[in-house]
Amino acid sequence: MGRVNVSNRPSSSQSTSGSSSSSAISNALASLSASTSSASSNSQQGDTLVTAEKLKELNRLIHQCHEEKNRSEHNLTNIAKTHERMQQEKKLSPYYKTKLKGLYNTAMQDAESEAELLRKALDNITDMRAARIEKRIQAKHYGSSIYIILAEQNALTIPLWTGKVDEKPPPLCGAIPCDSNYIAKVKDMVAALVKGIDGDENWILAEVVSYNHSTNKYEVDDIDEDQKERHTVSRRRIVILPLMRADPETDSDALYEVGTLVLALYPQTTCFYRGVVHDRPKGPQDDYLVLFEDISYAEGYSPPLVVAQRYIMPWKEIKKK
Repeated sequence: MGRVNVSNRPSSSQSTSGSSSSSAISNALASLSASTSSASSNSQQGDTLVTAEKLKELNRLIHQCHEEKNRSEHNLTNIAKTHERMQQEKKLSPYYKTKLKGLYNTAMQDAESEAELLRKALDNITDMRAARIEKRIQAKHYGSSIYIILAEQNALTIPLWTGKVDEKPPPLCGAIPCDSNYIAKVKDMVAALVKGIDGDENWILAEVVSYNHSTNKYEVDDIDEDQKERHTVSRRRIVILPLMRADPETDSDALYEVGTLVLALYPQTTCFYRGVVHDRPKGPQDDYLVLFEDISYAEGYSPPLVVAQRYIMPWKEIKKK
């Protein structure tokens, strides 16, 4: 869809309409499927080989994880039996203290080994999903609707942060901003404040093309192919989007608080608009609920709309020079 201003963006009822959205998605995916089937055989064979290798590696990691889990079960059984004997004898002797210390140390090592295998498996899955999305984005003839769908799918491909015990989430995880000197990489997704043909400024979803260290400016491509625009934008007009999702169950501090003023991607568009966090994600797969500023409603805000962690950032006011 074309670029929209705040005054004429889709209404909340349009954004939450199931039938029209489903129809658009079905049509766009049908177009994508037809185009994919017509790709060159060499490209398909190459992609198939890479995918096969990735799946083979994933299968190996899953088997290793099962073996690690089965091996650790024996140690956990010994811990349970030792506690039973202690309760029967009603005392904690030096022997049991030493034995339990060794068993628990082994259990912690087993758990970390299993967790590391799971992290590798998740990284493998993330790589495959990201490659699939990248291949689709590189095709430049699907029209606007497919880019909206791909943007939604892209939000699902960024990995969930799974740190070690007491390890804090890194920058660009959830609501944690990047370092002040961080430079976005080529193909990174960003929010960019750009001026349209009509002279109005909009925060758009864009992809980084390059960065000029001399001028401190980015070149970015509008993700909406209908616009066919490349913009040169200063660093202060760029917000780098999260590269990882935060887990609400373990890293709630890396999420925006309810009531926070934010910029969020409006559903079924490729533009960011101002809103307020209405509710935070409850689980790893959940999204935010955002109340967008909307003068068409008596309260001045839209009903709660779903926004993925990938596409929400703190409100940033840019003063005109």
